Amino acid sequence: MEKILVLTYVDESGALGRPSLEAVAAGVELAAATGSPLTIGVLGSTDAALQQLAGSGARLLAVTGEAFAQPRYASDAAACEALCRAAESTLVLAPSSSRFSRVLPGVAGRLGGVTDTHITALTPSLEATRWFYRQRIEAVLKRETRPWFLLLEAGTRQPYAASAGEAKAEEIPVTLPALRTTVKGIRAPKQDEQTIRPDAKLLFVAGAGWTKKQPDGEVHAGDAESLILGFLHAADASLGSSKSLVDQSGENQAVLKFMTHLNQVGQTGSTPRHPKGLSTCCHGEEPHVVGWRFVNERRAINLDPNCGWARGKTDVLYVADAFKVMAKVNELLAEKK
Repeated sequence: MEKILVLTYVDESGALGRPSLEAVAAGVELAAATGSPLTIGVLGSTDAALQQLAGSGARLLAVTGEAFAQPRYASDAAACEALCRAAESTLVLAPSSSRFSRVLPGVAGRLGGVTDTHITALTPSLEATRWFYRQRIEAVLKRETRPWFLLLEAGTRQPYAASAGEAKAEEIPVTLPALRTTVKGIRAPKQDEQTIRPDAKLLFVAGAGWTKKQPDGEVHAGDAESLILGFLHAADASLGSSKSLVDQSGENQAVLKFMTHLNQVGQTGSTPRHPKGLSTCCHGEEPHVVGWRFVNERRAINLDPNCGWARGKTDVLYVADAFKVMAKVNELLAEKK
């Protein structure tokens, strides 16, 4: 019988974030389906985090202290190793966040285990599904080596939700190595300057057409920037980009100053999971559409009725000038506010 451990951590709000709660939901479901004992380990435990787990029926372990309040490889690795040893786990589930993705492969090496990342599904027979090559190839994995660490992709299941209650956790002591890294603070752009918003309900994707010559024979990159940023702020949307647009910065062409390779969707870019998506001035080529695999409702704006988006790859195609459409949309949003 497997011994399941779900690793979580407290976020800036002092509670468990959605990725951690999704991992908890996966652990609860798997434990119920297999009859395996379930343990949940919390880094930086707080009363609020424990209350969220009160109805899980799991054994709760916690690592507390100022050293675990911020991500750091040395302290996080020592904490995760201590939690795994205390739980005597054979199967470890964790959210595929930057914090755990950086740490858990090293922890698996210390314990003689293996790690698999980007897991999207896990069956009671312990077959794990994941995507390779940016969601073009689906694979089903099964391993005999234990402990087996599985980093679960965010947005692939509903987060764990139960009535809050009182819960106690066992404090697990951790022997820290010499810490050579000190967290002084976090520098981040203002909220209204953020263009990547994973929790946004709408993903707005810009294509290279925004920086090409328009019907008057001129390039209007400045107008494009104003329209796109205006929509992002008014709709609280997240910004994506086609590869051709972000690559223009190295080709001495007109560019959108706020666009970086971090915004790229499809090909070697990210695979977002927003409820809705709106693509503008994109051709809808297959690599780009693959990046939209988990977007539920897809719409596109393009002047070409025969573009790739029109060939069964979008729910609604608006054959129109994106500059005019977005100007009108921004006007309507301003009136609504």
